[in-house]
Amino acid sequence: MPFTAKHLATEPSRAEIDALADPTVLEFGTPWCSHCQAAQPLIEQALQDHPEIAHTKVEDGKGRPLGRSYGVKLWPTLVFLRGGNEVARLVRPQSVQAIEEALGALSR
Repeated sequence: MPFTAKHLATEPSRAEIDALADPTVLEFGTPWCSHCQAAQPLIEQALQDHPEIAHTKVEDGKGRPLGRSYGVKLWPTLVFLRGGNEVARLVRPQSVQAIEEALGALSR
């Protein structure tokens, strides 16, 4: 599943995320966040050669339990998961290279 342009309508539970078997990039942010908007082309480009990696966009904000469970404080925050476990994290990525390096942690 390649790049996902829209945020999920309903936030998944932490148990659902922890149960993921496939490598996943969990992206926390909002549609109106300028940092999130600026990062979208970078994320899309980095993921284009990785169709085996799921990309899940979660709208975050005050009182949202999934983001709080990951300690998200700034947007976008990318959490790289393998077998439901965090193997890398990027906050406000500035380059495709930084995202690709974190994607590399999913194949180790």
